[in-house]
Amino acid sequence: MKIAIGSDHAGFVYKSKIAEYLTSKGFQVQDFGTLSTESVDFPDFAHPTASAVENGEAEFGILICGSGQGVNMTANKHQGVRSALCWNTDIARLTRQHNNANIIALPARFVALEYAIEMVDTFLSTDFEGGRHENRVAKIACS
Repeated sequence: MKIAIGSDHAGFVYKSKIAEYLTSKGFQVQDFGTLSTESVDFPDFAHPTASAVENGEAEFGILICGSGQGVNMTANKHQGVRSALCWNTDIARLTRQHNNANIIALPARFVALEYAIEMVDTFLSTDFEGGRHENRVAKIACS
């Protein structure tokens, strides 16, 4: 499975550790940066990550910034992207089951790294339930 990942400076350490973890589990990870803790603008990394999911180059995406909000808002500008800001494993599970989210946005300044990895595991291992949720998800796009 191909995973796109990106972050700003606040999420750099988490991004690096999560990418390393996923690679060790056999996932193909495409890292869209940033490459250090030097201050950057989060859209410069959220847009390419979301584009990879939007264009089918990656099945899922992971975005990380300080609050998770900025990268989440940016990703959701892309058609076909359903990015969800997650702060616990229950939200990570439900957003896959009910919303068929394809990007998880994480708040590096508000959750421990180990818990962020647990949320990613939950997100990637949870299937969309379909059924009654299909029609709702179909109504999300503006097109």
